[in-house]
Amino acid sequence: MIMENKDIEELLSLNIEEENKKLRKKPKKKKNKILIWIGSSCCLVVAVLLFLFYGPWSSFRNFWITTAMTTMNHRYLATALYSDETIQEVLSQNSIIEPEDVTNPNLIKFKKYGKSSGYKNKYEEQILKHDKDAVYKLINIKGNNYNGYLVAIYDASRVFVATTKYLGSKGQLITTVAKDNNAIIAMNAGGFYDPDWNSNGALPHGTVIKNGKVVSTYQQAGMGGGFIGFDNNNKLILGKMTKEEALSKGLRDAIEFGPFLIINGQSAFVKGNGGWGIAPRSAIGQRKDGIVLFLVINGRLATSLGADMFDLTEIMENYGAINAANLDGGSSSELVINNEIVNTPVAAGKNGLRTMSTFWIVK
Repeated sequence: MIMENKDIEELLSLNIEEENKKLRKKPKKKKNKILIWIGSSCCLVVAVLLFLFYGPWSSFRNFWITTAMTTMNHRYLATALYSDETIQEVLSQNSIIEPEDVTNPNLIKFKKYGKSSGYKNKYEEQILKHDKDAVYKLINIKGNNYNGYLVAIYDASRVFVATTKYLGSKGQLITTVAKDNNAIIAMNAGGFYDPDWNSNGALPHGTVIKNGKVVSTYQQAGMGGGFIGFDNNNKLILGKMTKEEALSKGLRDAIEFGPFLIINGQSAFVKGNGGWGIAPRSAIGQRKDGIVLFLVINGRLATSLGADMFDLTEIMENYGAINAANLDGGSSSELVINNEIVNTPVAAGKNGLRTMSTFWIVK
């Protein structure tokens, strides 16, 4: 049987139409599967978040509330989710009571060590065992939920405050400040006006003293803290005082922040996480032999969640600090040695760095 051209065309047309119907049906099934997967994923995410925020375990709730409430402009992250009663209950369970003293500089006696055949513990060995004429030593720090770095600085006369060259206008990157000041070590110092967590770091919080002169006095409402600085005898002085009192005590380089962790060997009383949450942290301290300690803890990473006030206090106690204070943390925690970034900063800027206003440097 011979098919005419017309019949062949009709047959081909029918076959093409059938194939088109099949093709049109397949994307629809695939699309439905994608929608179902998206819907299931969203439900799972919501369920996990509800469990974290309102579940039977309080750790995440405590972390969330204490972290949000220590900021000045982002407390809504807690108040939008929890009642005032819940927030106050959490804050009462997580707090820090600072030592009320002011540093007694007479307790610090500078000492030069010779070669030793024995140390009283592993922390002393890490601090005191170093190359001859070393200016500093970098020590790796590791805890249950964090890792970071401690820098032992053997000459306190080399430690100074550095600021952005554009105070009141814009901040600078820590790498730039270190290079401009010929610093072998640089670490972040005090806080600064940062209403959206994305400011340019122009305005440091509190009084800043540099080379014995007040260079900035911006006061942010609600921000506490006290003076953290070195006097003319290169001793770290901590205390709640006016700028006039700070200058009268001979502070040559200082910032205002806190809380204080140890004063005159007396440690702060830390309840829970200290009310500051868990985050990247920075701190400064000095031993009674005059050795200065810079501490930077990584945070907000899978390998290092961060530290709280108890962790900082414990580390400083272990390494023999007689005076120690918390510095600005979070995305501001940064450590640079010989122009290399040592820790893992978590800001969104270049190399994880952000522009800031004040720094501790070692020349």
